[in-house]
Amino acid sequence: MSKINKKIAFIGAGNMGEAFVGALIQTGIFSPSMIYASDISEKRLDILNKTYGISVMQNNFKVFSECEIIVIAVKPQHIYQILSQISEHEGYRIPNRKIVISIAAGIPLRKIEALLYNSLDNDSIEKLPIIRVMPNTPALVLAGMSGMSANKYTKAEDLNTIKIILEAIGKVIEFQEEDLDAVTALSGSGPAYVFYIAEAMIEGGIKVGLKPDKAAMLTVATIQGALKLMEESNESPEILRRKVTSPGGTTEAAFKVLEKNRVKQNVIEAIKAATIRSKELSR
Repeated sequence: MSKINKKIAFIGAGNMGEAFVGALIQTGIFSPSMIYASDISEKRLDILNKTYGISVMQNNFKVFSECEIIVIAVKPQHIYQILSQISEHEGYRIPNRKIVISIAAGIPLRKIEALLYNSLDNDSIEKLPIIRVMPNTPALVLAGMSGMSANKYTKAEDLNTIKIILEAIGKVIEFQEEDLDAVTALSGSGPAYVFYIAEAMIEGGIKVGLKPDKAAMLTVATIQGALKLMEESNESPEILRRKVTSPGGTTEAAFKVLEKNRVKQNVIEAIKAATIRSKELSR
């Protein structure tokens, strides 16, 4: 991957922030000397400093001021306080171009703009593009799926930079912001759906006589294999499913139960419900 010769700051040093830091160093996109982190927890900062050799501090405004790329990696309920603290600081200026990336779920671009643009003139606003990103938890093992949406001040070179950063933790697709609620429902919440199916498969294996550890091993390996087959095959999941389902066989017997209980429709309804909730949270 391309090396980025800019300073990057992570405001928030939790699990997702650490996943980014580790991935960016591992892939060589940033050197540790170009990575900064701030957090309310001294313990978290100490861990990141000792593990990755990056610069750490508890001063959010300082890391925002000193870096060209700022990743807001805090919980949604904390973003307003943190961005207000930065934008209301007496030294708040944007003399040179910065990129702000927010991974705070459910916080729309307009609310971030209202906080960061309120005291700036037009020239400064144009130097501060904001990109909203919805990653998911497999990013912790560099297998994430992120949806991103940029505001109107974002240039092509900014998007390229962000994509390089996000591809360090997995894959990324650009969307219009109105689609991010659906992205949140499908890929943001999606790992939980897979874990839920895995729970059911393990419990089912135990119910029919398997030991818990062996039922878990079979389930995980089966899911991994099915995912790999989907990735490497040119066939749709529906076609692959039909190939496993022989007439009168065991899989058909299983699917008669799944269809009777409307499992497919219930999953679709669940994604719809998650989308609606995401819209409610972003108002």
